[in-house]
Amino acid sequence: MLGHTSRHVTSLTHMYSNFIITSIVVEIWFKCAAECPYFVFESALQLISHLIAVFPCSKYVTEEGQRIVGGVLIGTGLWIAVTFVMRNVLKYLLSWHGWMFNRHGSLSLTTKIWLVLVKVCSGPKPMLYSFQNSIPRLPVPPIKDTVRRYLESARPLMDDEQYKRMEGLAKDFEKNLGPKLQWYLKLKSWWASNYVSDWWEEYIYLRGRGPIMVNSNYYAMDFLYVIPTTRQAARAGNSIHAIMMYRRKLDRAQIKPLMVLNTIPMCSSQYERMFNTSRVPGVETDVLQHMNESKHIAVYHKGRFFKVWLFYDGRLLLPREIEQQIERILADKSEPHPGEELLAALTAGDRDPWAKARSQFFSRGKNKQSLDSVEKAAFFVTLDDTEQRYDPENSVQSLDSYGKSLLHGKCYDRWFDKSFNLIVFKNGTMGLNAEHSWADAPIVGHLWEHVLSSDPVRLGYTEDGHCKGNPHPNLPGPQRLQWDIPEEGQAVINSSLKVAKALADDVDMHIIPFNDFGKGLIKKCKTSPDGFIQIALQLAHFRDKGKFCLTYEASMTRLFREGRTETVRSCTTQTCDFVRAMMNDKATKLKLLKVAAEKHQDLYRLAMTGKGIDRHLFCLYLVSKYLGEDSAFLKEVLSEPWRLSTSQTPLQQVDLFDIKRHPEYVTSGGGFGPVADDGYGVSYIILGEDLINFHISSKHSSPETDSHRFGSNIRQAMLDMLDLFQFDNKASNK
Repeated sequence: MLGHTSRHVTSLTHMYSNFIITSIVVEIWFKCAAECPYFVFESALQLISHLIAVFPCSKYVTEEGQRIVGGVLIGTGLWIAVTFVMRNVLKYLLSWHGWMFNRHGSLSLTTKIWLVLVKVCSGPKPMLYSFQNSIPRLPVPPIKDTVRRYLESARPLMDDEQYKRMEGLAKDFEKNLGPKLQWYLKLKSWWASNYVSDWWEEYIYLRGRGPIMVNSNYYAMDFLYVIPTTRQAARAGNSIHAIMMYRRKLDRAQIKPLMVLNTIPMCSSQYERMFNTSRVPGVETDVLQHMNESKHIAVYHKGRFFKVWLFYDGRLLLPREIEQQIERILADKSEPHPGEELLAALTAGDRDPWAKARSQFFSRGKNKQSLDSVEKAAFFVTLDDTEQRYDPENSVQSLDSYGKSLLHGKCYDRWFDKSFNLIVFKNGTMGLNAEHSWADAPIVGHLWEHVLSSDPVRLGYTEDGHCKGNPHPNLPGPQRLQWDIPEEGQAVINSSLKVAKALADDVDMHIIPFNDFGKGLIKKCKTSPDGFIQIALQLAHFRDKGKFCLTYEASMTRLFREGRTETVRSCTTQTCDFVRAMMNDKATKLKLLKVAAEKHQDLYRLAMTGKGIDRHLFCLYLVSKYLGEDSAFLKEVLSEPWRLSTSQTPLQQVDLFDIKRHPEYVTSGGGFGPVADDGYGVSYIILGEDLINFHISSKHSSPETDSHRFGSNIRQAMLDMLDLFQFDNKASNK
């Protein structure tokens, strides 16, 4: 794979650099011998003499030549030793996570010393994959700790009788079956890079047989308040060029790895399959097909598919040249082939019918060639014939429509199997729709931040809205893909479209740009912004439904090799105590809020440092199924529905955006569909000091949910919680 090739190239580059450095050290060593003959030079000559004596050389090699060979051997040995020691020292250092448990805004002396050591061992200019061999493996938590934390998380959601029963099941599992399953899991953790990630990818994503549209794929939005150009082709030209420039940097491993506190590296393995990747349907399980290289993209417009080469004369096309190709597609008036317009609905419906149709109708001839052009493209582009944007005069409806369009579109105008789709609307607004199995949202978010920061600022547009530069006079045009889909195949397409339409029509999407206050004011309250928002979501949910529910918050485990996500169970006993106090207007509300926020931060730290609950229990369950051992405890735990699924979209490259001077030029975040039929999906992004965007989804078919009602409850919960601090400040001032 290209990602692995890039990693090896990067590794060889570092090896060569280290060898040069070691050679220089050896040279300096010998030069210094003039001043220290009895310490350095003499010892080096004695070592070389011993080597010559022990390993006799050819009589045709002079003594001087033998000394050179000896010097090279010593230099090589020293280089290997230094590299090995530095790598393992860094790995040992990165296995310590005590730094995460420091109080917010302060670092202990131990942590400061540790950070300096990590910095020294990391080198001056690390590349994307520089740390991969030094990042530690994800540890397997003790059974006892996982069971204890699970019971603690389950307590606020159960009455006394239910809890007593679950406690009995848990203790029985901990004593009897658990240790046996744990032994197998530890065995896997010794030889696997990550004991969770391969099973997570296969069983949570690739083995799912339902539609991935809405249920799995997610979206990312454009700027909220500005469109750099209203020319669809021009916006596509700049964006496609920016994406390909990102791919070039990715292939060369020139992207700086994500670092916590600008020092602690996170795993970069998920970047490897960002481009040239497609999810291929199978009857029992899908597979991820990744190409070493792809020099074209697939473009969809008004029911037609096109193949567009992005290289000419050995170079990447410039933005104006890509715009020229897109203009040709927009000007093409040809009609779709029979079945072509709705073809992508196969990727939006159930997986088994798509797998069978692919084998039956797309395994030979022109259909196979055209399908290969789509699946082996660098990425997929949809030139949407609708207009979407934020309208201040109709903010609610315009944003809801925009979000739904990015999430599912018309159900046949996005290729949901591609690693990601770039969607460019008729009026120049754009967005992404990403498949979830190959990586998590922060990886796509990193790409999207690069694109948005490049588009209006670095690349820019002419006064009349075109990309800068000139069209190419001899550029070959896009290639129209040819299809010959029989009536039976068209029937399967229509059947998949029917399933997808029913799913899409049921989505109740609501987006709130919350600008009453942001993280600036929350930090003044000496509270974690994420903890504050999570507690507000609990208060809003209780007001919305009159009850608490099992809550999922995604956190990253990329401090470990090939780490993906872990669950933070945000509905805690402490949070429930605070919510009840708010509902009963008790005087201890502020104190309980601070306790709940601190508890949430502790849970988040535990999840990030490999001490979470849910991935461990998930893997234990898989081992039990493999061994044919039934566990009532594990079966009940994994069948519990997540009626509130939440995720924060982090802004990772803050230096790319000048939010204070240009708050309009910043991503609006993204969202996903509801996880439970009677639950909510909530994504949020904290932008600068004064803005938080919420993306809320649910299902119209559930009588319990209403995304707009829940949005109103979130807004009110945020304001009510802030009032607690303001009232407290007023009392203190008196």
